[in-house]
Amino acid sequence: MTAIKHALQRDIFTPNDERLLSIVNVCKAGKKKKNCFLCATVTTERPVQVKVVKVKKSDKGDFYKRQIAWALRDLAVVDAKDAIKENPEFDLHFEKIYKWVASSTAEKNAFISCIWKLNQRYLRKKIDFVNVSSQLLEELPKVAEESVPSGENQSVAGGDEEAVDEYQELNAREEQDIEIMMEGCEYAISNAEAFAEKLSRELQVLDGANIQSIMASEKQVNILMQLLDEALKEVDQIELKLSSYEEMLQSVKEQMDQISESNHLIHLSNTNIVKLLSEIEFLVNHMDLAKGHIKALQEGDLASSKGIEACTNAADALLQCMNVALRPGHDMLLAVKQQQQCFSDLREHFARRLANHLNNVFVQQGHDQSSTLAQHSIELTLPNHHPFHRDLLRYAKLMEWLKSTDYAKYEGLTKNYMDYLSRLYEREIKDFFEVAKIKMTGTTKESKKFGLHGSSGKLTGSTSSLNKLSVQSSGSRRSQSSSLLDMGNMSASDLDVADRTKFDKIFEQVLSELEPLCLAEQDFISKFFKLQQHQSMPGTMTEAEDLDGGTPRQHNSGVPLPVSSEKDMIRQMMTKIFRCIEPELNNLIALGDKIDSFNSLYMLVKMSHHVWTAQNVDPASFLSTTLGNVLVTVKRNFDKCISNQIRQMEEVKISKKSKVGILPFVAEFEEFAGLAESIFKNAERRGDLDKAYTKLIRGVFVNVEKVANESQKTPRDVVMMENFHHIFATLSRLKISCLEAEKKEAKQKYTDHLQSYVIYSLGQPLEKLNHFFEGVEARVAQGIREEEVSYQLAFNKQELRKVIKEYPGKEVKKGLDNLYKKVDKHLCEEENLLQVVWHSMQDEFIRQYKHFEGLIARCYPGSGVTMEFTIQDILDYCSSIAQSH
Repeated sequence: MTAIKHALQRDIFTPNDERLLSIVNVCKAGKKKKNCFLCATVTTERPVQVKVVKVKKSDKGDFYKRQIAWALRDLAVVDAKDAIKENPEFDLHFEKIYKWVASSTAEKNAFISCIWKLNQRYLRKKIDFVNVSSQLLEELPKVAEESVPSGENQSVAGGDEEAVDEYQELNAREEQDIEIMMEGCEYAISNAEAFAEKLSRELQVLDGANIQSIMASEKQVNILMQLLDEALKEVDQIELKLSSYEEMLQSVKEQMDQISESNHLIHLSNTNIVKLLSEIEFLVNHMDLAKGHIKALQEGDLASSKGIEACTNAADALLQCMNVALRPGHDMLLAVKQQQQCFSDLREHFARRLANHLNNVFVQQGHDQSSTLAQHSIELTLPNHHPFHRDLLRYAKLMEWLKSTDYAKYEGLTKNYMDYLSRLYEREIKDFFEVAKIKMTGTTKESKKFGLHGSSGKLTGSTSSLNKLSVQSSGSRRSQSSSLLDMGNMSASDLDVADRTKFDKIFEQVLSELEPLCLAEQDFISKFFKLQQHQSMPGTMTEAEDLDGGTPRQHNSGVPLPVSSEKDMIRQMMTKIFRCIEPELNNLIALGDKIDSFNSLYMLVKMSHHVWTAQNVDPASFLSTTLGNVLVTVKRNFDKCISNQIRQMEEVKISKKSKVGILPFVAEFEEFAGLAESIFKNAERRGDLDKAYTKLIRGVFVNVEKVANESQKTPRDVVMMENFHHIFATLSRLKISCLEAEKKEAKQKYTDHLQSYVIYSLGQPLEKLNHFFEGVEARVAQGIREEEVSYQLAFNKQELRKVIKEYPGKEVKKGLDNLYKKVDKHLCEEENLLQVVWHSMQDEFIRQYKHFEGLIARCYPGSGVTMEFTIQDILDYCSSIAQSH
């Protein structure tokens, strides 16, 4: 056990500055025996910490490791189980009860005794020792001494530390005297008893000398006693004098106490006066409103600039007086209550005056602005509201004051402003749009056709008339199959570039007039009503808004329901004021669409640009939202225009008595593409046009083939060839990047049908010759050798010469001339493909000629049979026929 104890001290406790005092080998009760050690330790540094440490042998080696430690102060009970019989079991009560079985009862008793001693020495809280014999507790000091390892500091072992505390170290002089004395007695080391006897004799001699000296000094002691008696008498006299002095000073002390108390009261009074003066100065400085300010609030002129400035300064001063942070107790003063009531009355009075004045200004603005409507109605411009905004902005600070002091009146003014201005803007905007409609339709006579009429400089129009127009236009179509537009729309061929440019300029001017109007009004609302434009994220109107105008509802107390942000409130006000813009724009768009469905292209580009501009400024603004909604309508009209063209392609019927030529919808696609490319140049919504192109070109391809299949007068190949040539030429000229694949497809279809038409037509001029050589090729295909074909009865040399004689040069030229005339009848003039087709026929005829000659040379070798015309003759025939026509 000693070896283990030394090993634990060296390996575990010495590195942690701890000293091991006791150790017991234990295992847990009732479980599989796994031995460990409980160690009682103290730290070597102060303050001393006493711990019980559980040490366990490592599974991986022969070294020990520290597993858990408990502070001794956390130990509540030590239960030895049995105070009479020897029992190795014991319990330690920490935060929970730990049951242990020691390897021997002696080790258990030694460990418990060490715990008891450490508890007595270091802990204020005493541990309860249960079932420990009194005899063991009496022997504890001895046991504790034995438990401490030899050679270590034994101050913890009990009573030895008291002995150590009584021992005093010799000083240098005492050490020197002892050395001198021991030098005089050299035998002191060898004979300690003789040395002790000598010292005893010398001590007795010294005691006798001391007694004689004391007896000799008795006389001096008597003299000293007499001196002491005299000194006592003098002290008594001094005490008497001090008593008389004290009586004399007693009255002075009472007077000084009175003076001191009086000075304290004076100082306290002065302090109170200073504090009172400070409070009064605070109230006077912060709650005193100048008479000039009071007069301005009661009678100030709210119409002049000076009066507005004076009222603004007075309102600010009043607000500062009302918002002053009173100190504790001020609100209980009668004067303060009266002053606060006075301020409240002034605030109510001025707020009422300000609200009434601004309401009058709003009403007056409506009357003044109405007088300029007639002038602006003639021109396509909107009245300028800048002077009105400039005049009202002088009241911006007063509106801010009203917002912070009386929100109910502020809200009432906001509602009145929206009511008055919405009616004013509605008149201006409606008249403005009527002028735009008249300018779009041209003369009054034309305007009546679209449901518009004017009188006395006032222009009126109705949505119902446009709706009737829509029904009428959709119910009547053009009689010609080539038309792609409704009867209500003017034919695209009748509208020249100038008319469409005029419409584009008018629509752009409408948007250009509306945009600054809305932005100026929104900026004014933000400044005048003190609403921040950059405070919130985009949102929609809340449920707490009125259905008629979007204004916030109120509780019964008059306090407004909170809106999501001031930005939302600006949008709500703009929606109420300009509620007529969106329907008027939709009516104008409907009119433009009825005039010419291609106008939707202009409107889509212009509207997209203005929406993009508005969203860059503020994506959640009223202008951005409104134009975005209208853009949806424009895009819907554009899609409808494309769908109508595709539908009308499918409805096209061709005449059975005349040649087809270039189909109407092919020409219309060319017109649409050319117009669209000029309109959408550098436009933001190019993607919409590309999608429309894809739909249209697919419709054109499908319906060209459909019409070609139905054609009776014109061959199918001619219809396909001419129309796909026209489509290819259009796409090549316009260079539309998204239709590159369709351009290649159109070229391929044109080439294929040109070749098909040429081959089909060339079978007719040399019909018998063609049939003869087809028979020859059939025999070769059946397995007859080429040189043996001439032995066939139907294809011998005589039959060949007979067929060739039927086609002399004159007959060939005549056949080619008839072919040229027939081709000329099939082809249309506008596409100008006659020379191209004739040249292809010439090349094909020469290829057939060479093919026939090759067959003669292979199948009739050495016969000397040749055609009665040469390739040069064919070239001359074709050239002369083309020149003659």
